[in-house]
Amino acid sequence: MKGLFFVAAFALCAFAGTVVFAQTDMKPPVAKKEPKVLKIHGYEITDNYAWLRDRNEKKNPEIIKYLEAENAYTEANIGKNKGFVDSLYKEMLGRIKQTDMSVPYKLGEYWYFNTTEEGKQYPRYLRSRTKDGADPELLLDQNVLAEGYKYFAISNFDPSDDGNMLAFSTDTTGYRQYTLQIKDLKTGKMLPDKMERVTSMEWSPDGKYIFYGQEDPVSKRTDKIFRHTVGTTSADELIFEEADLLYNVGIGRSRDKKMYFIGSYAKTSNEFWYLPAETPTGKFKMISKRREGHEYSADFNNGEFYIRTNKDAENFKVVRAPLNDPSEKNWVDFVPYKPEIKIEDISFFKDHAVVSELENGLEYLRVMDMKTRRASVRIPTEESVYTMGLGFNPEYDTDAIRYGYSSMITPQSTYEFDLKTRKSTLIKQQEIPSGYDKSQYETARLWAVARDGVKVPISIMWKKGTKLDGKAPMLLYAYGSYGASMTPNFSTARLSLVDRGMMYAIAHIRGGSELGEKWRQDGRMFKKMNTFNDFVDCSKWLVDNKYTSADRLVIQGGSAGGLLMGAVVNQAPQLYKAAIVQVPFVDVMNTMIDDTLPLTTEEWIEWGNPRDDKKAWDYMYSYSPYDNIKAQAYPNMLIEISLNDSQVPYWEGAKFAAKVREMKTDGNIVLLKTNMGAGHGGSSGRYDRLKEVAFDYAYALTQVGISK
Repeated sequence: MKGLFFVAAFALCAFAGTVVFAQTDMKPPVAKKEPKVLKIHGYEITDNYAWLRDRNEKKNPEIIKYLEAENAYTEANIGKNKGFVDSLYKEMLGRIKQTDMSVPYKLGEYWYFNTTEEGKQYPRYLRSRTKDGADPELLLDQNVLAEGYKYFAISNFDPSDDGNMLAFSTDTTGYRQYTLQIKDLKTGKMLPDKMERVTSMEWSPDGKYIFYGQEDPVSKRTDKIFRHTVGTTSADELIFEEADLLYNVGIGRSRDKKMYFIGSYAKTSNEFWYLPAETPTGKFKMISKRREGHEYSADFNNGEFYIRTNKDAENFKVVRAPLNDPSEKNWVDFVPYKPEIKIEDISFFKDHAVVSELENGLEYLRVMDMKTRRASVRIPTEESVYTMGLGFNPEYDTDAIRYGYSSMITPQSTYEFDLKTRKSTLIKQQEIPSGYDKSQYETARLWAVARDGVKVPISIMWKKGTKLDGKAPMLLYAYGSYGASMTPNFSTARLSLVDRGMMYAIAHIRGGSELGEKWRQDGRMFKKMNTFNDFVDCSKWLVDNKYTSADRLVIQGGSAGGLLMGAVVNQAPQLYKAAIVQVPFVDVMNTMIDDTLPLTTEEWIEWGNPRDDKKAWDYMYSYSPYDNIKAQAYPNMLIEISLNDSQVPYWEGAKFAAKVREMKTDGNIVLLKTNMGAGHGGSSGRYDRLKEVAFDYAYALTQVGISK
């Protein structure tokens, strides 16, 4: 289901596609068939593989045995190419500076940063009194904390305002249910406080309280905000509860530390409440009552509220409102609406504001001087295809801000922009120990024409000298849901594909926000077919224009992008040599009628509610990958799932693999690979994660006849 979390963990790694590593005499496991009939809206739907859903906390020995057999079959298909996987891993590892230090950021009296050491899976978290990181104080060593766990992730890393305490949360399964703890940084000891299933948190200015959001243990919908008294284990005070099943809640604080906000979020509607931070035991007040179609977010700066809103502004504008009454009647334009520019965000500092903009599919940062009201300026960019965004800048009173920049051929770069001189300085660029020559690669933005005449952008990179004669292999990636924009970033691992002659491309299909809010709206609910059609039409365009050919085209997507993969291999299997289908949302109907599953109810407003609405059922059923598998030839597929996945249950991909094997009319191979100890984003350790990427890349390359 929800795939935004997947994007960060998977898409940026640029996974690859398929032919099968090597033929094997081993036969694939055959899933038994136990017909289960669903009667709904006058239909009778038979599901032969419903038994693969374990309703006993993933402990059914028959299911575990089956998944392990599938893993063994996948491993057997590696065959003689096992060495290729290992060599790719070593090659990728050689492009990573294993012992490294992040750029320190200032917060209060300290500079915070983390370091990695060669041979260790996780970072160490430190701070120093000086910007250069001299004489650092160790706050957390994730390697030590992770001992004994197959999976270990840290979230909500947040020092108190005075820097004396640290709140952080941990997940040890991959199910993304985090436990919040507090460390006393003066004594080095852990406090007894433990808060379960925490999704967001904020300190009070005096460090006496922590506000936190908590998700429901079953649905995983964040529906409650509590106030916790630090140093106690007594029951926390519930201060906000969201009853509407379509909404999640979160707690935040303005950068100047003066205002708390509780945000209640649905896919197309928001509602915000506020409380001055100086009165943490007070009551929150509402800014503007929710209504369908009105999306807004709130911030506070220099005694006024600033609100990003789509009221009379499809691509959003920013308004300001007074402290004593920030209701809509008092909203005054601050950043007026420009239809061609989508305002993604606005960030406030003591004397400046930075607006994150999106225009014609490109990202921009616009800096505004709040004190002198000098004309705003966009930070210059040098390339025509790139990605940029404001970095982590927690300090309010600052003369400089950090932003990140990269492109498909420019390594990840951190810049510091001087707010007074308006000049940028590169302070760190991703170092590639094995060497990297940018001049050996090319990148461009193409425009494919979809079947309804709409032009769809495609970002692409290739090794210089690659001929556009239709013979080059290509990995084509896309996502296309939730308004998530897939930006053309840099990946060292991706070089292992491109250096071997494989082009890499991202299709910016409808359902994302690359071309503004309309682009998002034209790829959701009853327009969702545009997402799948766009991808197929981009594929055809790339073949027709000789960037690749159907027998050289590998495709990849995960989560909601896995839904995309399932839909397009049903719709146009002849276009693709292979597909990597990762943690895929493919059993759409069974998942979206079951309100006991995580995320289902809040997703109804994104996809539709097929349980209660026959129109939604009929439309969603028309593209649901699991329900549209039919007797036809399918490309080779590597389907990857995770046993502890909280976003898309493992059984969706398992059922899809079993049914495709049953129905397909060709000799192509379908592999199912289960990560038995991780969640939606794969393994947590950086070396384990890289091994997974190497596996997928070896699979992709051997599909097009490249094995060294």
